[in-house]
Amino acid sequence: MFERNSDKPNERAQVGIGTLIVFIAMVLVAAIAAGVLINTAGFLQSSAEESGEQAAEQVTNRLVEVNTVGSVGSSQIENVDMTVRLAPGSNDVDLDGVTMQWVQAGGSYNLVSDSITSSGNEDGTFSYTELRDDDSSVSSDSTLNNRVDRAILSVDLTQSGVSSPMDAGESATLTISTQSGGETTITLVVPDSLTEKSSVNL
Repeated sequence: MFERNSDKPNERAQVGIGTLIVFIAMVLVAAIAAGVLINTAGFLQSSAEESGEQAAEQVTNRLVEVNTVGSVGSSQIENVDMTVRLAPGSNDVDLDGVTMQWVQAGGSYNLVSDSITSSGNEDGTFSYTELRDDDSSVSSDSTLNNRVDRAILSVDLTQSGVSSPMDAGESATLTISTQSGGETTITLVVPDSLTEKSSVNL
């Protein structure tokens, strides 16, 4: 049998206190680590939600083409008028925040609204007018805010900086981008004959 060493009566108490201190330290470390993990998880969740919202906006917040008409002058398409509306599920779209990329055989050209101050980086401009706007949001605030709203986006192909009027049989690609990143790409094709026509569907 072991005999208790009477010379060290406080030895067990000291060992117990040391163990308790180590245990408390481990609990504190675990609590701090848990706090860091919770904060990180919250941050990642917020980031994921924000990314999801941005992705949804890029898909839904865009314009949809209703129809496009080209005005004929000197046997060429000199002006393009495109009627647009909001895409299903889209939030309001500010037409002054819309940009266009016009691509045809002569090159690629970036267009912005003629209602905003030029940044000097664009190649040309487009204009817009309301076709149907029950609450005057287009004329007063440059905004399409209702599914029934219709606006006409017009591109003058004779303006300086843009390629040139389109000939019969020629095609062009137009990409319309909203401020939230939603894009709509449209292919415009000129009929093979423009003889004795003042306007044509593209």
